[in-house]
Amino acid sequence: MLFHSSIRSELARSFGATLVVLITVVMSMMLIRTLGLASKGSVNPQDVMMLMGYAVLGHLPTILTLSLFVAITSTLGRMYRDSEMAIWFTAGRGLASFAVPVMRFAWPVLLTITLLALFVWPWSNQQSQLMREQYETRGDLDRVAAGQFQENASGSRVFFIERDDLSAASSSPESASSTASTTAEAAPGKTGRNVFISSNEKDKQAVTSARSGRLERINEDQFLILNNGQRIEQTTAQNSLKVSEFAQYSVKVGQNRVLTPETTPPKAVRTNRLLREPTPAHMAELSWRLGLALAAVNLALLALVVSATNPRAGRGFSLVFALLAFLVYYNMLNIGFSWVSTGKISFASLMWGLHGGVSAATCLWLAARNRNWSLRNLLPMRA
Repeated sequence: MLFHSSIRSELARSFGATLVVLITVVMSMMLIRTLGLASKGSVNPQDVMMLMGYAVLGHLPTILTLSLFVAITSTLGRMYRDSEMAIWFTAGRGLASFAVPVMRFAWPVLLTITLLALFVWPWSNQQSQLMREQYETRGDLDRVAAGQFQENASGSRVFFIERDDLSAASSSPESASSTASTTAEAAPGKTGRNVFISSNEKDKQAVTSARSGRLERINEDQFLILNNGQRIEQTTAQNSLKVSEFAQYSVKVGQNRVLTPETTPPKAVRTNRLLREPTPAHMAELSWRLGLALAAVNLALLALVVSATNPRAGRGFSLVFALLAFLVYYNMLNIGFSWVSTGKISFASLMWGLHGGVSAATCLWLAARNRNWSLRNLLPMRA
């Protein structure tokens, strides 16, 4: 049908152009943000592009919603300015009849937004969190570069290695640490020459130097095995100094940690677990994910109403008003998220109050536009 096909083709062109522009803008913003985190040492510089991809993938529901909203508003607004809407109205088409081709075009996008919000959003956040955790909890010697002083993750220890051999070093039985247990599994690791370690723990300061050292993994911990060195300990409280020499000395330099369910943030939790464990934080996160899908539907219908413009009012008036409505709606989503997480309102109250209220107001406004209702027509005229 000409009516449906013409509107869907216009929407497709506008939606594609808007989506490309918004994705480019968001990718640029995420790249700048990720580069800032990499410069601070929060993320691995080699993972910048991957982290940016996860961030863009997580924000894709919002990007698709805004692209659909802008596409519907701009397309119908152009039809109002070019008097195409007046022609369709004269032919017997009301504003409500435009909802059918608009929703036929929008339903694949709305379904994609729902799937992204419920499944892809927690997965991308989980992957980003996992990459950050692995980088932040990496072994202390993994932070060290040859010829540079480097602090550990907590800042209580300083390392220096004059020469770092990155090749795998085989562990011989004679070089095993005396502190290792018989069940310890020593994995091949890094070796270095002229190792220097300065540590400050509680009221004790220690300086350890050795001719060589190697990194071994014992169970879930990392140990630095030092050979032929000297250790100087100074106790601040007792003002005592202790000097000792050793043939072999073991220093614990790292511990592997995994992202357990207890430490997983709500935004990285799967949707089925949110339903199984209805805590306030989980309900707030669930309200955000479902809110993204419901907001996309409401905004698609709202775009039909706010796109109506007067040619004398200017081209950008309806678009500015539409963007303002979009910002207000999403700010209400954020406010509702915080209220549910703190227990001020319930999950059902937010769903019915915000999304149900917006849906009812949009349908009433659409009916008023379709039937040309106004206060002048509804109120009794004066004699």
